[in-house]
Amino acid sequence: MKHMLQIRCKNNNIIKTFPIGSSLLDVYSGFQLDFPYPVVSAKVNNRSEGLSFRLYNNKDVEFLDVRNSSGMRTYVRSLCFVLSKAVGELFPGSKLYLEHPVSNGYFCDLRLGRPIELDDVSAIRRRMQEMVAANLPFKRVECPVEEAIRIFSEQGMTDKVKLLETCGTLYTYYYMLGDTVDYYYGNLLPSTGYLTLFDVVKYYDGLLLRIPDKRNPSVLGEIVKQEKMFDVFKEHLRWSAIVGLNNVGDFNRACEKGYATELIQVAEALQEKKIAQMADDIHRRGLEGNPVRLVLISGPSSSGKTTFSKRLSIQLMTNGLHPYPIALDNYFVNREETPRDENGDYDFESLYAVDLKKFDEDMQALLRGEEVQLPTFNFTTGQREYRGDTLKIDEHTILILEGIHALNPELTPQIPDEAKYKIYVSALTTISLDDHNWIPTTDNRLLRRIIRDFNYRGYSARETISRWPSVRAGEDKWIFPYQENADVMFNSAMIYELGVLRPYAEPILSNVPRNCPEYAESYRLLKFIKYFTSVQDKEIPPTSLLREFLGGSSFKY
Repeated sequence: MKHMLQIRCKNNNIIKTFPIGSSLLDVYSGFQLDFPYPVVSAKVNNRSEGLSFRLYNNKDVEFLDVRNSSGMRTYVRSLCFVLSKAVGELFPGSKLYLEHPVSNGYFCDLRLGRPIELDDVSAIRRRMQEMVAANLPFKRVECPVEEAIRIFSEQGMTDKVKLLETCGTLYTYYYMLGDTVDYYYGNLLPSTGYLTLFDVVKYYDGLLLRIPDKRNPSVLGEIVKQEKMFDVFKEHLRWSAIVGLNNVGDFNRACEKGYATELIQVAEALQEKKIAQMADDIHRRGLEGNPVRLVLISGPSSSGKTTFSKRLSIQLMTNGLHPYPIALDNYFVNREETPRDENGDYDFESLYAVDLKKFDEDMQALLRGEEVQLPTFNFTTGQREYRGDTLKIDEHTILILEGIHALNPELTPQIPDEAKYKIYVSALTTISLDDHNWIPTTDNRLLRRIIRDFNYRGYSARETISRWPSVRAGEDKWIFPYQENADVMFNSAMIYELGVLRPYAEPILSNVPRNCPEYAESYRLLKFIKYFTSVQDKEIPPTSLLREFLGGSSFKY
């Protein structure tokens, strides 16, 4: 008699029995679940697995479609493998780099030794569609690291060789699609037939891999104009190539050779140079008769906006200007007037949680040279108060406003654009695990936030991870639509920082209980950050943006 397993499906809280060794696909069929979109992966005891994963013990299982972030990652990784195989077959000897998210897709740098033509893109799309129609299986092969290194060496995949040689593991795996070998640091779909919606189009000097919209996966994500963000990514990728750090394997080897201190010094100097250039630009505009009176700084959570604003203020002072910070939080409407979200809770992220009329009136009055009484918001009572704080500015004063709504035109509609200098700050990670595995910028920010919340706000990693989806939803609604309004974008990510974050993040993430939903994300982050060689933070200066999260900053927050 065949041994049976008990599987509890968390989608409907029903328990059923299945033969030992059943795949997640078998289990999914057995539960006959009704999903609006195809199921692409699952959580097994709160750990993400592919649908080909087989079960040999009693488990809790939760099935995921592409609306879930983990499910979407599985879909996109599988699509990347199909794209890579298509390019390799059509253009032998070419190089494909899957680089970074942009315009609701992923930019791919395809190097053919000549400009990319529209016929090239059409041929790639057709070959991908043929592979999807053939429903080819993705095969996962587990093996000792030495065997994987030998296989990738034979294929000329030195990026993967360097990663595996420096990550310190005994066993690993690789994937096969037909006779094509590749490595992806997460699970894939069972077969290419699941990839029912995608496109690939020419995008600047490369390709844009288009994927399903995360809110409505029945359509592709809309192509949006993100030229400034694209330029920031390209600039930092060029700099990485110049210093020879294209991927994590390069970074790890540099650290092993004793270059970590030099990497820190160069990265910090590069950021300081960028900040100084912005201050010089602001000063120059004043000399040309178009003085900047209000600097607006926006960006998503854990981008280092606060430290950036303090460092910019110092550079403005070196130009003879007087920066003065304005706290937008002090202009919150009284608690009872705060808008509510779809659940009936106060929506403090909403633009309309701010008294826009009063804020704009005060800013205009200040810019006219009038004295203004500034409010203070009492977060205990939920009321705005006036405590006799007044402000009057002169022609050398520049008001510094840092906040999530700073680039929203509704915040300062009556202030002329020439009087404003708009800056978007975000941690745009540009180092990749290897040529085909990018590092999501959101992972960089989430790790920063987990460390900061644990050190300074008393939150566990579990609590921070549980809040992250709502934080991201607020960013999608109130920050990202306005990022291209910026006059300049500043990349707050540093090429060395994930190596520094590792020893801080590991013990915090390891405390997330396995029996809670947040364990899946903590496990994924732990697995990801272990690819980096740990770097000590003693060489990081006290003015570094990272000090906002790690501690030891010379700034007061």
